[in-house]
Amino acid sequence: MSAALARAGVDEILLHTGQHYDDKLSAIFFRELDLAPPTYSLDIGSGSHAVQTGRMMAAIEDVVQDIRPDRVLVYGDTNSTLAGALVAAKCHIPIDHVEAGLRSFNRRMPEEINRVLTDHMSDLLFAPTEGAIENLVAEGIDGDRVKLTGDVMFDATLAARERALSESSIIGELGLTDSKYILATVHRAENTDDPERITRILDALAAVSRDLPVVLPLHPRTRAKLQAMDLDLPSDENFMVIEPLGYHDLTRLEADAAMIATDSGGVQKEAFFHGVSCVTLRSETEWTELVDLDWNVIADPAEDDIAGIISDRIGHVGRDGSPYGEGKASDAIAANICRELNSVNRMSSS
Repeated sequence: MSAALARAGVDEILLHTGQHYDDKLSAIFFRELDLAPPTYSLDIGSGSHAVQTGRMMAAIEDVVQDIRPDRVLVYGDTNSTLAGALVAAKCHIPIDHVEAGLRSFNRRMPEEINRVLTDHMSDLLFAPTEGAIENLVAEGIDGDRVKLTGDVMFDATLAARERALSESSIIGELGLTDSKYILATVHRAENTDDPERITRILDALAAVSRDLPVVLPLHPRTRAKLQAMDLDLPSDENFMVIEPLGYHDLTRLEADAAMIATDSGGVQKEAFFHGVSCVTLRSETEWTELVDLDWNVIADPAEDDIAGIISDRIGHVGRDGSPYGEGKASDAIAANICRELNSVNRMSSS
């Protein structure tokens, strides 16, 4: 996205809240994707949703008041997204939201609250799919504010895939064979904060690992929650718990997996981008088009036979489709932002 803004002649001032502060979940991505370091790093760190969002707002407001940007661009559905949008709205600065219109229709998810509120504050809403536009229209958000752009994650995957496949040595380091392992990721609070749900997930992954190795890059939050609940990780040698991975190593593991089991929204899409079947360890998904195309299936940790569903999906191939565009979402978004900036400049000079 930064490269697309530069190509469009838009000056970007990048602010990093520090919501993700572990090197393997933050700084490594700037290095591996050749991104310039953030102009501002707030180092907010962890905390409850209210505490974290409040700290972000106070720090973001100081920056916004200092630099007075023409527009504020926010991504996704994190606490950082909501904090940035709230500050911009209160400072009367136009808001542009990337990944607008996504809905799980589960208001117990913090991400759902963040995305709904951000959409209703935004001036330009960049929807990745037709389904996202339908959600916005149903909430009374339509017209020229809403733009169908495709998905910036597809752009990023296309840009990084060749380099990841050529440079990453993670397959050999772990002693794996291409297409002969399952990749799993678990980090969402609805799973990690519930002893019964996380136990059912880990037991299911341990069961399928008897037939095919399971690789679990363990999120720091998940590790901390397991320790706090005094829950042990499976000890089977085919159940491989590793540290969080950089973008290229994770991309390589995704691309060569027999299937992926995850509660991550982003990993669901990346599985599809690589042509790998996915089981979503949740009761719903925002990416309903992947279910419609039969690349993704829901496995509710509270109710379903997770191990059976995972086993059934190994090597599964869904139907063809291009719900996320053609890999040019970033340029489409940058062009729309540039037009808005030029329009304001013309009005100011007339």
